Amino acid sequence: MNEKYDLREIIDRHIGREGPLLPILHDVQDGFGCISEAHIVEIAAALNLSRAEVSGVVSFYHDFRRTPRVRPAIKLCRAEACQSRGVEALVAAVGEDARVELETVYCLGLCSVGPAALVGSEVHARLDEASLSALIERIAAA
Repeated sequence: MNEKYDLREIIDRHIGREGPLLPILHDVQDGFGCISEAHIVEIAAALNLSRAEVSGVVSFYHDFRRTPRVRPAIKLCRAEACQSRGVEALVAAVGEDARVELETVYCLGLCSVGPAALVGSEVHARLDEASLSALIERIAAA
């Protein structure tokens, strides 16, 4: 288990809330990089839920991962508004980079300032070839 984060602390921080499962899952994902089977077992026990209930929530939401990422990710909006603002041409111009995963997401809610991307909780708007290339370099070097 990741020594920097403590699953029990994460659970205890949210246990008294109404609807604690999603906040717990988000914090586990942020802290450990994924939600493992061991995490699911402990979360289910703490919340008096079945493993299937917790696992079902994890598998329903695409942001939750069961295994850690191999490469850092840039979540790039490819919804209609960003498409109309040139995201597909931008992706073609920048190309693939084996050091970074360009993960497609559909709508970051930044339609008026697209193309847009999300890295962790950091928003990047009005992307062009230079700014996306610089973002890829920065993320790959981290």
